[in-house]
Amino acid sequence: MEYEIPHKPSYAQLNLSLEPGESVRAEGGAMVSHTAGIDVETKAEGGLLKSLSRSVLGGESFFMNTFTASQDSTLRLAPALPGDIQHHELDDETLFVQSTSFVASDPAIDVDTEFGGGKTFFGGEGLFLLTLSGTGPAFISSYGAIDELTVEPGDAVVVDTGHIVAFEESLDFDVRKVGGLKSTLFSGEGLVCEFRGEGTVWTQTRSPDAFLSWLIPKLPTPSSS
Repeated sequence: MEYEIPHKPSYAQLNLSLEPGESVRAEGGAMVSHTAGIDVETKAEGGLLKSLSRSVLGGESFFMNTFTASQDSTLRLAPALPGDIQHHELDDETLFVQSTSFVASDPAIDVDTEFGGGKTFFGGEGLFLLTLSGTGPAFISSYGAIDELTVEPGDAVVVDTGHIVAFEESLDFDVRKVGGLKSTLFSGEGLVCEFRGEGTVWTQTRSPDAFLSWLIPKLPTPSSS
């Protein structure tokens, strides 16, 4: 499977070149187009309960599409939000991903949810995080461009919860307030994640929550009669 990601970092699209017999699993609704010679199978990946937990708790679609090439073909995918797409080559490891950031992966990659404790609830990620586990290529998306932050042993990296895209399982994290009550309420920052250990955190340059906070007050309200 070969790939290219044009139109980075604002409106990235994932173009996959598939050889006969190659397959890729993608989030429902991600397909832009494909050439002839691709079969599409839609199913509740992993069974009813696993798909339900991924949908309700992980923020992903209940159904996923598996695209299989019967000849040399091209498949084009795009996320829902304008932003970047990044390739990750997993090697018998797990990547924690925010909801809505999964785009596609090799079918051998297990896409699931995992209980993260109460701290993930207060961090705005719900009680569950999306996990990508196994060996093979995976592609994640962001709202805005993607930055890569390295966490060194003995150091800490603090990230606003709305800007987290993904992080490695080697990292520990705690969710806390920016400062005191006044800072939490009026600084516009809310809650942050403090990452420790050794590994990488990927962040996005825009926050969907911040955009909605700006947009919603500007929307017209229905007049009362």
